[in-house]
Amino acid sequence: MVSPKQRDDVCEVQCFDDEKVNRLKPFAAESEGVAKIFKALADDTRAKIIHILSMEDELCVCDIANIIGSSIANTSHHLRLLRNMGLAKYRKEGKLVFYSLDDDHVRHLITAGVEHAKEQRTPIRAT
Repeated sequence: MVSPKQRDDVCEVQCFDDEKVNRLKPFAAESEGVAKIFKALADDTRAKIIHILSMEDELCVCDIANIIGSSIANTSHHLRLLRNMGLAKYRKEGKLVFYSLDDDHVRHLITAGVEHAKEQRTPIRAT
């Protein structure tokens, strides 16, 4: 049974503002690409990788693995996913592979996320 306090945040009647709904509904589709980006960043390993790449122009896969405390194989897997999602890019120099962020949008996004997490007064709970 749901207590009354648990239902305080639920509307008790069904109604909507036609003008607002019609004006804003087309913008809802824009968030589909955003959800993919946040899904990529929702993984702790990928978030760490993006964060450290936001602080350097580029890093070798071996350096990234060492910084995040992961194997080169696991790090390479996550970097490949980030690359396929258009969030990171790479270049090969001899036997070394260097990764960097694909553009500054990703840098700004992770920086804002880190700043917001530092300012949180209530710890974020996993769901």
